Amino acid sequence: MTYKELYQQILRKKSYLCVGLDTDIRKIPAHLLRTPDPIFEFNKQIIDATADFCVSYKPNIAFYEALGPKGWESLQKTIEYIPKEHLSIADAKRGDIGNTSGLYARTFFDPSSSGLDFDSVTVAPYMGSDSVKPFLEFENKWVILLALTSNPGSADFQRLNVGNASLFEEVLKTSQTWAGSDRIMYVVGATQASEFEKIRQIIPDHFLLVPGVGAQGGNLEEVSRFGMNTSCGLLVNASRSIIYAGNDYDFAQKAKQEASALQQEMEIYLDKYCN
Repeated sequence: MTYKELYQQILRKKSYLCVGLDTDIRKIPAHLLRTPDPIFEFNKQIIDATADFCVSYKPNIAFYEALGPKGWESLQKTIEYIPKEHLSIADAKRGDIGNTSGLYARTFFDPSSSGLDFDSVTVAPYMGSDSVKPFLEFENKWVILLALTSNPGSADFQRLNVGNASLFEEVLKTSQTWAGSDRIMYVVGATQASEFEKIRQIIPDHFLLVPGVGAQGGNLEEVSRFGMNTSCGLLVNASRSIIYAGNDYDFAQKAKQEASALQQEMEIYLDKYCN
């Protein structure tokens, strides 16, 4: 998916919502456990219910790997079911020496190798350029680098001073030499809204993947006001607040209501701040 295609979908749906498929076998409605593949059945119904209100889906790979081969099968069926117009994100947070990163890239980008064909993958940049560039060798695929995350421990390293800047700022500056805004996005947590203006000074054109709205307490209005650019430039992720909005036979309808409410709020901010 290209930058232009993503932006056009945002304008068409008046939404920059990403739905996180953090599907936990211990939390899905009990009646689904009687189906042949409970994880996929849950994801399928969530996708059917929310597709009109979002532009992206983000399976968190850990929830599938924890189930072994069955979880991988559920993940493969899920990625095949996600409509092609939606940006698919493998939330895997990989990053290793070059030849290992090359294998991780094949895992998520080469369906002839692994059976998976994601549009993008989250990558940890701590090991530097040679751990990231193998992912960029795949045409029309995105790398989403961890920059400033929403967890409490993010301050342990990401905010350490490196010269006259924080480490996360150096990640933003240096990684721009690896590829442009059409290939690299950045993860910036919604609970870090006070930093969005500074971040936009460094990377005015890149898309930001913003987790932390919803169950984690991030403020969508603040994120939109300080993080949006002329192409929107935001993918705001909500996971638990949508997929676990209900826990009975009407769980998909409850998810639809939550996604719709977020989309309606996003429409307001698009009109107000995307200029």
